[in-house]
Amino acid sequence: MPELLPGEDPADVRARYKPDVIKGDMDSIRPEVKEYYSNLGTNIVDKSHDQDTTDLHKCVSFVTRELPVPDKSNLCILVLGALGGRFDHEMGNINVLYRFSDTKIVLLSDDCSIFLLPKTHTHEIHIEKSVEGPHCGLIPIGGPSTSTTTTGLRWNLDNTSMSYGGLVSTSNIVDDDKITVTSDSDLIWTISLRN
Repeated sequence: MPELLPGEDPADVRARYKPDVIKGDMDSIRPEVKEYYSNLGTNIVDKSHDQDTTDLHKCVSFVTRELPVPDKSNLCILVLGALGGRFDHEMGNINVLYRFSDTKIVLLSDDCSIFLLPKTHTHEIHIEKSVEGPHCGLIPIGGPSTSTTTTGLRWNLDNTSMSYGGLVSTSNIVDDDKITVTSDSDLIWTISLRN
């Protein structure tokens, strides 16, 4: 967080944006960081016994199941730093999108955002062109799509089949402020971010 607010005192920024909970298997947290946040009153939940789920899975599970939020229907989880590292971690994070497909989760990196478009309905994606685009893609990671249709893209899809080993919609361009996507398969939506 201090890097996002370079004109402010790093200690003040860390205190202002103190996490309520740090949850995971604790294999990558430095002891001094753990102690720092523990001293600030952050609840440290050590799940090192659970090696079958990722840290992101553990955190999303906590947010969706254990937080006392009465109405979770409009819950949106923004995950910073979810991309741009090790490929296996990135794929694990994308897998979390599928594991929690009933929750809107946005994976964010320095140069793009990614979220799941479940096949359950037509999606309207509203583009903030001052921040997003122009490059975008639709990726059928969970399985092939026999029919995907879009509007608002430079190269729209019209009942198009997509699969690994076949067509995958990459390097498309956002032309409109609203994109619609209908598919018979879950798709990953990705869009570039302007720096």
